[in-house]
Amino acid sequence: MTAEPSKQKRALVTGASGDLGRAIAARLARDGLHVIVHANSRLAVAEEVAAGIRAAGGRAEAVAFDVTDREASAAACACLLESGPVQVIVNNAGTHADAAFPALQPAQWQGVIDVSVNGFFHVTQPLTMPMIRTRWGRIVNISSVASITGNRGQVNYAAAKGALNSATKALSLELASRGITVNAVAPGIIDSGMAGGTFDQATIERMVPMKRAGRAEEVAALVAFLVSGEAGYITGQVMSINGGMA
Repeated sequence: MTAEPSKQKRALVTGASGDLGRAIAARLARDGLHVIVHANSRLAVAEEVAAGIRAAGGRAEAVAFDVTDREASAAACACLLESGPVQVIVNNAGTHADAAFPALQPAQWQGVIDVSVNGFFHVTQPLTMPMIRTRWGRIVNISSVASITGNRGQVNYAAAKGALNSATKALSLELASRGITVNAVAPGIIDSGMAGGTFDQATIERMVPMKRAGRAEEVAALVAFLVSGEAGYITGQVMSINGGMA
């Protein structure tokens, strides 16, 4: 068995300028990882998140690039690799453009697919071989309950996250023998910018057996466990965190 590297590991969290990504980045830094805080275009916000992590005693840096842009992503990943392999990847970047399917526009379909599916490929693929060489790694893809149960008005979002679930399972088979785990986390209704204002309390109580929205910190705790050494025998799984939603 290959020992886990003793050098501080570097973790890239995409979409870390949002509430959920911010919580994940902060938790991973608290657990001792050097966190690369990614934003699509809001570098100032990513810098703010990184500064907060450093002020709390952690290590972090900020980077901004569009995950849907293959060339920009490749260039950014190449720059990151100059400082060594990235052994933890959290593909959290996501977007939604909700509409009833008959009214769904091509741009709404393509935009959501681009971020979740193409973004996963553009970021993860160039970082995978350097990770393989270390014989240790963790990849966590942030999915959604919509990929499991479906949701009205979110055919594009459910399709994108469903594809991410399938990619998770297939990639886990390729990397399992290399000491690398690949899992997905599927949050339900989380009190964050993505879901903020979408669900009122009455709707939450009707949909969620626990009668409340989840907290970003609760999702971050699950991600933190999956990237830890203790989760080394968990791979290829889509783990729901949704307060008991079917």
